Amino acid sequence: MEFQTTDLCDANEGKVHAVAPMFRSFGGRPRFAGQVRTLKVFEDNALVRATLETPGEGKVLVVDAGGSLRCAMLGDQLALLGVKNGWAGVIMYGCIRDSGPIAGMDIGVFALATHPMKSVKKGAGDLDIPVTFGGVTFTPGQWLYADEDGVIVSDAPLL
Repeated sequence: MEFQTTDLCDANEGKVHAVAPMFRSFGGRPRFAGQVRTLKVFEDNALVRATLETPGEGKVLVVDAGGSLRCAMLGDQLALLGVKNGWAGVIMYGCIRDSGPIAGMDIGVFALATHPMKSVKKGAGDLDIPVTFGGVTFTPGQWLYADEDGVIVSDAPLL
């Protein structure tokens, strides 16, 4: 996929929202885009697994994990589920683990940091609701574009 978020911002001034610069790229795809699906969870990644087990159809899973730096919400097994099920990427407002293996996978993964501890698995959380972090509200069905310069969101496709 060929695009630059900088060019998309310039060409669509007033139509895109840029997320505050807080993420690091960990996946094998440093540039990815797709329609948004959302999760709101906290230190419990059971719904992350359940969602990545479904057909991704080139979408991006945006996870509001509360910005927690106390455990990982995505590891290599879940990232591999995302690859196998056709997800373009994951934006994790929290931590991941297994960053080495994830770097070799054909999926975009942006997260705040890495953490070796796993999360609990109780299944608490909400799917496909608006979530807000980094100065942007992410709504299911919006379009997300991520690359080396950052993450932007629009209500309509830009490519």
